[in-house]
Amino acid sequence: MNQTHKILIVDDDEVFCQVLGQALSRRGFDVEQALDQASAVESMSRFRPERAVVDLRIGQDSGLNLIQELLEINPNLRIVVLTGYASISTAVESIKLGAVQYLTKPAPVEDILAGFEKQTGDSAVAVSNQPLSAKRMEWEHLQKVLNDHGGNISAAARAMGMHRRTLQRKLAKKPVRQ
Repeated sequence: MNQTHKILIVDDDEVFCQVLGQALSRRGFDVEQALDQASAVESMSRFRPERAVVDLRIGQDSGLNLIQELLEINPNLRIVVLTGYASISTAVESIKLGAVQYLTKPAPVEDILAGFEKQTGDSAVAVSNQPLSAKRMEWEHLQKVLNDHGGNISAAARAMGMHRRTLQRKLAKKPVRQ
């Protein structure tokens, strides 16, 4: 069954694309990689994959915008969003925009493949007993405001009354766990 599936990997990290591409190829998938949004759209039109792994941050671009573009080309595309910058806001928006799964890096290949098959939510997911830390709440707020402003860092910084460079520095840091 795997032999017929085509998967597009969209990530600005070339090494990550190669490693994931090799792992998927070994499992019998036909894989193509794109390092930016323009290449992803071009590959989508030419390669016609049934599945895509989309990074949330592709250089300075947002993978959220790409989800919509890819689904306009193929409404049946199964998209798994993969990110090292997970937030509640982007997880919710990814699913609303049409992704079938949202995973944080590093994610095992098996989890990515299982994500493509996801049809419904999982009520067995553990609910944390710990509230979010103040640093994590700040991270979530920054992500929400950034998302509300279409990924525009300057507009989000103005909305929060901070300098653009300050917001960029905060966003460049990896999110704090709980």
